[in-house]
Parts: sequence; structure tokens; C-alpha cells
Amino acid sequence: MNEPLVRLDSVELSYDGAPVLAGVDLTLRAGDFVGVVGPSGAGKTTLLRLALGTLCPTAGRIERARGLRVGYVPQLETVSWSFPVTVAECVLMVRSDRWLPWATRAERRAVTEVLDRLGIAHLADRHIRELSGGQQQRMFLARALLRDPQLLLLDEPTSGVDVATRHEMLHLLGHLHDDGMTILLTTHDLNGVAAHVPDLVAMNGTVLRRGAPADVMTPTVLEQTFGAPMDVLEHLGMPVVLDRKRHPRRPVVEAP
Repeated sequence: MNEPLVRLDSVELSYDGAPVLAGVDLTLRAGDFVGVVGPSGAGKTTLLRLALGTLCPTAGRIERARGLRVGYVPQLETVSWSFPVTVAECVLMVRSDRWLPWATRAERRAVTEVLDRLGIAHLADRHIRELSGGQQQRMFLARALLRDPQLLLLDEPTSGVDVATRHEMLHLLGHLHDDGMTILLTTHDLNGVAAHVPDLVAMNGTVLRRGAPADVMTPTVLEQTFGAPMDVLEHLGMPVVLDRKRHPRRPVVEAP
């Protein structure tokens, strides 16, 4: 535990000359459970892809532990749900080292075990488009876990689902972390992540602050991150973020 798994040192990345990330310093250690918050376009997904190794930085350096096994859960919005595949088949497709056109008995058993672990074994033969949002997230989580990862990356795992499902997913990730999984996730759900994730990163093109929820979820840091004022209350020892509503001023009518 506490061994560095991924280290980003002064990392920069640009798309077609347009800067997305600049001066990013971030270290993920074994046993970390980190949530990255920031507005759309802040570079959160790019950060995950750099950690995953599917993107190379324009400048700076990225170091990964030798032989690091990484699992990745994409945003649900990026998935083609009409693709003709069942839940079990979708999970099995993550095995990139397979050379047989059919699943072995050991592979089928591994898929059943990971689906059962996530409570969706009864959905193994169902088409992926027939799943609810929470079931879809669990299916892609099962895909990632089938690789037996040391590091789990999740891009907006609480997006597009109701409040109860968001908390259910974060509870599930908490249990995986308790079992020793290192987790890095991105999210727009400020209050959910503050309640469930112990280590937060505020990001907008670069890392603005990292620390406990109480240190990151402050009006100053949030306004710097999102570019809009936000109010933060404390409830049961946890920060609760409120959007500050701006009411238009009523016109002043002078007495005749």
C-alpha cells in the first residue's frame, strides 16, 4: 500500500494546438480513492485517458508502476446500446488476450462470478439495451473488474441515473476500495462525491486543489473551479454545496 501507481509531472496536453491541460501534477498511490470534480471541458476525461495510457502528453512526464493493471469504465453516453450483445458477452469482450472464438469454461465462470459480485448475475443473458442506467453501470464495472485491475478509472459513473442509484454506485465503489482497490473517478455530483469519497481534486485545465472534501468544497475553491459563486453549508459534518441563485433586481420606481 502507498506505492505510487501513476505519477503525472508537469503534464500538458493540447488538441490541434488548443491547450486542454497545463502543468498537471498528480500522484495516485495504492489504496487511494480520489474523485475529480470540475466543469465540462475541464480536462477530466483527458486526465483519465492519460492515466490509462491511451493518450500521450504534449509535454511533461507520466510514470506508471511496472505491469500496472488498469480497468476503465467509460461514460454511458459514449456506448452504442443497439449493438447486438448480451450482458455476459459484453463483459467477456474485455478479454483482449483471447485467441479462441468462444469462451472457455474458466472465462464463463469468471464472468458469472463478477456479475454475481455486483448483483446482476440474473441479467447475464439479457440484451444490454434492456438494462436500467444503474444496471448498465454495473455491467461496465464488471467488464473492468474482470481484468483484475490494481487501478480502477471511472468516467462520470453517476451520470444519467437517479439520486438513489448514484448513492448506490458510490457505496459499491466504497466497498471495492475497502477491499483494496485503488480508484480514480470523475463526476459532476459534488454532494455525492463529498459524502462518499475521501480525497478530492478540483480541476479546470490544471489541478487547483487536492485534499479532503472539507478542504476542496469551499466557496473560494469552487468559484475558482466552476467560475460561478457557490454556497457551502455543513450538514452532519459534511460539506453541502448549493448553487447561489441570482435574482434579478426589481426596478426602482420613484415616487412622483
